[in-house]
Amino acid sequence: MSPPRPVVVIAVGNPSRGDDAIGPLLAARLEALDLPGVEVITDFQLAPEHALDLAGREKVIFVDAGEGTTAPFELRRIAARDDRSYTSHAMSPAAVLAAYERAVGGAPPEAWVLCVAGANFELGEPPSPAAAAGMEAAWPALRAALGR
Repeated sequence: MSPPRPVVVIAVGNPSRGDDAIGPLLAARLEALDLPGVEVITDFQLAPEHALDLAGREKVIFVDAGEGTTAPFELRRIAARDDRSYTSHAMSPAAVLAAYERAVGGAPPEAWVLCVAGANFELGEPPSPAAAAGMEAAWPALRAALGR
């Protein structure tokens, strides 16, 4: 088994729920580049198990859509925080980092959140034009955050 790649991008969202597709769409675009040293993981939501995906990493970037996010996107560094968000549909990236500290021990990797503004999360709807514009605006920031 080969060692983990130094950078992991964990993109979350449901491709069938309008702007919630932002995370998976950016992940697919990133995977197509096949960047050396970068692993991309896509899931519907964050779970405690994602803490194990951080083992052996230098950096993690969580990518998601956000209601109430300042348009077009926010990119911010985060730290571990036990915010009690461990139930289905509620685990935060900071809580994943805290779970890493508890499960693996030691400090988690450098962590960032890229949140693209979303407004329409209806089942069966495509991403909104505003979400598409937000993804385009966020793309260079994501690439820069990867350092690759």
